[in-house]
Amino acid sequence: MTTIGLDPEVPAAGSGSAVLDDADRLGTQLVRFMRALNRAKTQMSKHGPDGLDRLAYAVLFCLVHDGPQRTGKIAEQLHAEISTISRQTRSLVTHGMIERRADPVDGRACVLAATEEGVRVFEETRRQRNVWLAGILADWPATERSDLITLLDRLNADIETTPSLCTAEPK
Repeated sequence: MTTIGLDPEVPAAGSGSAVLDDADRLGTQLVRFMRALNRAKTQMSKHGPDGLDRLAYAVLFCLVHDGPQRTGKIAEQLHAEISTISRQTRSLVTHGMIERRADPVDGRACVLAATEEGVRVFEETRRQRNVWLAGILADWPATERSDLITLLDRLNADIETTPSLCTAEPK
């Protein structure tokens, strides 16, 4: 994995390289994908279990997937302000989907944890998403579904471990 424009071996933008052309095509498809996904998420949240909005679901996902944690860690994971996460957690606490517990490491602080109701809502939302995706992929050959999952996993891993262009230091 290299970062274009930061590595002297990788041509900078505008040089006409095949990698940059592919990156441009991928970028266009990712924008299209995000628009379609956001539209689907908006429709699902209108009809989804308990009217859970996207950010609240993301907070719940962090707690169900990674276990109890502090608000600051959730904000870091979701690239959001602590005040935004605090607003969402207050709502989730009010609706009985998460609870505050004493931090086992530092009893003066608290961690957030999903409740049974929160796990139920998370699992129902996940089930609805999986049914929707299964409908989309139903006509795809198994090898293409597998290739998509493998390549998307690889892309996500590389994105997660590559510094953003805003913070990367030129080589």
